[in-house]
Amino acid sequence: MSDIVFRKENGVYEIELDRPSKKNALTESMYIELNNGLLEAEADPEVRVVLIYGQPFCFTAGNDLKDFVENPPLTNDAPTFVMLRTMANFVKPIVLAIDGPAVGIGTTICLHADLIYCGESSRFQLPFARLALVPEFASSYLLPRLTGHVKAFELLVLGEPFDAQTAKQIGMVNEVLEDEHYITAAKQKALDLAALPAEAVQESKRLLKRPVLAAINETLIEEASVFSRLLVSPAAKEKFAAFLKK
Repeated sequence: MSDIVFRKENGVYEIELDRPSKKNALTESMYIELNNGLLEAEADPEVRVVLIYGQPFCFTAGNDLKDFVENPPLTNDAPTFVMLRTMANFVKPIVLAIDGPAVGIGTTICLHADLIYCGESSRFQLPFARLALVPEFASSYLLPRLTGHVKAFELLVLGEPFDAQTAKQIGMVNEVLEDEHYITAAKQKALDLAALPAEAVQESKRLLKRPVLAAINETLIEEASVFSRLLVSPAAKEKFAAFLKK
């Protein structure tokens, strides 16, 4: 059984993370599926928009640490890093619907989406340094541009959780809704985007990202290099072992 469900309807390509028993924690095989789904959506002329979501009270707990230990992404062509580059360079608009935990990549993915709607129970966290790691998904470049250095340092290095209203205040999400309404709102916005002229939407996204895309790709490579090195460090192994014992 796949841990990701793909649907296509009315120009919207839906990607549902569907591993709720593990809080949608991402494994290497899920990164491969995500990458393949994004490539399929990008190549399909009928697809105008991609919508990514989990379940109410469960977006994603981040990377599955047990899988990370067993299948560490140690090279630039590891499935994890391949998917990050695919999404960072994706030409069609991406809409996110978030509720519950959005940890690690569950937060950094917001920096690459175009519209984001979250439930009031959303909880974001970037616990990289707590795991003896460094930021990923170009967050070390994009988050300071959004919040300024000191706030980005606080979020990326102290790694304390923050709520949906804080995410809205720093410009990370568009709107915070009641938990029962966030997914409906996100799906409606995806349909609204899909109804617009596709070339105008895609060219608008390209123009918005053009000034920063080269720096994003350069940061992705640099972060991956340091992340991979620290991933096998004694400090990271100790942190992972302690987490897995819980």
